[in-house]
Amino acid sequence: MLASSYPLLNVFLSIFIFFIFFLWIFLLIQILVDIFRSHDMGGLAKALWVLFIIVLPFLGVLVYLIARGGKMQKHQVEAAQEQQKAFGDYVRQTAGTSDTADQLHKLADLKDRGVITEDEFTAQKAKLLG
Repeated sequence: MLASSYPLLNVFLSIFIFFIFFLWIFLLIQILVDIFRSHDMGGLAKALWVLFIIVLPFLGVLVYLIARGGKMQKHQVEAAQEQQKAFGDYVRQTAGTSDTADQLHKLADLKDRGVITEDEFTAQKAKLLG
């Protein structure tokens, strides 16, 4: 009754319902990703959770959030840390860190002082660069 006398309220209600629906789909996708990302569950447990979420979606999502909400956050943090580490390793490998230059400088210093021979220097240099 209130919505028919105030058409603007219909617009706000429609936007709110769309937002809640979008939020629900996002949460459902996050939970499904977490189920398949979990290494602490076996295949049967994963299948049962997916079945529970598909058969009783609202209850399944609420129970999953209550039962495994903390582990969901832990899994997301671990995945982000792994991605950050992989990115850092890639950048260091691609950019060529100064560690290689420092090691070459140390090798040259050892060669100059007579601690290692020219052949050892060449072998170590090829190992560092190649």
